[in-house]
Amino acid sequence: MSLGKSLMSEQHGLQDIAPLVQSVEETPEPIPATIKGTIPTWICGNFLRNGPGKFEFGNQHFNHWFDGMAMMHCFKIADGQVTYRSCFLRSDAYKQNSEMNRIVMSEFGTLTFPDPCKNIFQRFLSRFERMKPTDNANVNFVKYKGDYYVSTETNFMHKIDPDTLETKEKVDWSSFIAVNGATAHPHVDTDGTVYNMGNSYGRKGALYNIISVPPKKEDPDETLHGAKVLCSISPAEKNKPSYYHSFAMSENYVVFIEQPIKMDLLKIITSKMRGKSINDGIYWDPKVETVFHVVNKHTGQVSPVKYHTKALSTFHQINAFEENDFLIVDMCCSDDGQALQVYFLQNLRKSGEALDEVYNSLPRAFPRRFVLPLCITNDTPLNQNLNTRPNSSASAVCLSKEKVFCMSEDLHDDELLDYGGLDFPHIHYDRCNTKPYRYFYGCGFGHLVGDSLIKMDLESKKLKVWCQPGLYPSEPVFVPSPHAEEEDDGAILSVVLTPTVDKGKFMLVLDAKTFEELGRAEVPVNIPYGFHGTFNSSV
Repeated sequence: MSLGKSLMSEQHGLQDIAPLVQSVEETPEPIPATIKGTIPTWICGNFLRNGPGKFEFGNQHFNHWFDGMAMMHCFKIADGQVTYRSCFLRSDAYKQNSEMNRIVMSEFGTLTFPDPCKNIFQRFLSRFERMKPTDNANVNFVKYKGDYYVSTETNFMHKIDPDTLETKEKVDWSSFIAVNGATAHPHVDTDGTVYNMGNSYGRKGALYNIISVPPKKEDPDETLHGAKVLCSISPAEKNKPSYYHSFAMSENYVVFIEQPIKMDLLKIITSKMRGKSINDGIYWDPKVETVFHVVNKHTGQVSPVKYHTKALSTFHQINAFEENDFLIVDMCCSDDGQALQVYFLQNLRKSGEALDEVYNSLPRAFPRRFVLPLCITNDTPLNQNLNTRPNSSASAVCLSKEKVFCMSEDLHDDELLDYGGLDFPHIHYDRCNTKPYRYFYGCGFGHLVGDSLIKMDLESKKLKVWCQPGLYPSEPVFVPSPHAEEEDDGAILSVVLTPTVDKGKFMLVLDAKTFEELGRAEVPVNIPYGFHGTFNSSV
């Protein structure tokens, strides 16, 4: 039983959020926002967001929240004023679905229907066709070599103009390196090198691959040119690799968390033949331990020491850094890995007791810290806690020269339980990524989507909260103020939605230090609840 379920009382009488996961129209031309309060004039740039925005074509409907067609949003901020625009990504999936007015490309939780124009025999044979990976890049905005892309977890990304949201170019990872996809959460090093992870699948099973992309272009038309695989890691079960959404990175290491959310490759490969979606091949195995793999990102060498912990699931890491021969990994995680099975649209659109029941079955994520001792030798004492960090309750016990068992410490006190845990974490990335830090920000999940914004102080484990009844904020993005001296000098940006007010959406600006509201930029459009985004400074 997860921490959230064991310590939190169940929720009852949750508000209906179905309007937050309904199709909306795009707003391709910029419209002015109405400003309430003050938008600081030093914030200058584009606040970009990505997420699903269309959930049906014709009379066919997607099944899962992750399946909706990618919709990009841009709040352009300058001189205290804001304009808003949105566009559907012109992916092949979107264009083909639109042209046929039905779903013709399978997504995570939706299997395509056979073409009704084909005869019975042709429809039967279509079940044996290989399922094509979607290019519906609806998860995040990412940056490689100065260019912005929207991405998901397949091998396809799309280059985007961050000012107009125009779809510029489709890019295939597998054209550059032998991977079948990459995460939508890369990390950027101080020199601009971008690190990511992607799986490859061959006759001998799957491999996890650590990827690097150089920081600069040799040619203006370059995309992922120069990308390389630093190293490959074999899964514990070659045909049942772990699902992962992100990874951690410190100054010298990439940390891959192999969790017991498993992908049954045989089921996935045969899913179309069996009349099942990809989601049917993903399952949670609580009997399997979680393993941290540590890779030297300069040499590509994989540490022979594996750091184990109990079964847990994680979608987002907060930060990682090295200090006094320890590698500290902070992440949002839960003791149950079945969240992917909860976010079917039929669940999100329930109401009353049925909605309460769905929420109370949802694993809650909480911020935790793992302390990994880096200097394990033949002389390292066994069966005793190696964590000597002051005021740390995490443990790391060496069981052999190649296995350390770790238990985490909580990065919060009991007050966070009242907000349903925390996920979608963000830090002052340019200043604190791979370094010791004090603050992080995230969404509280007192509902199936975020319903509060939270600032956590790691020194006191106390929090500050922005929360208003009936309002649902998205992932908080930190924007540093010019010449910031302290870590939390800056602003927090978030898009806030309300299911009860038609076209009642706004971009929220908080003072990152005090967590008090500075202003809102209200836009007369409907915006669905999205996933991730970034701030593109024009200063």
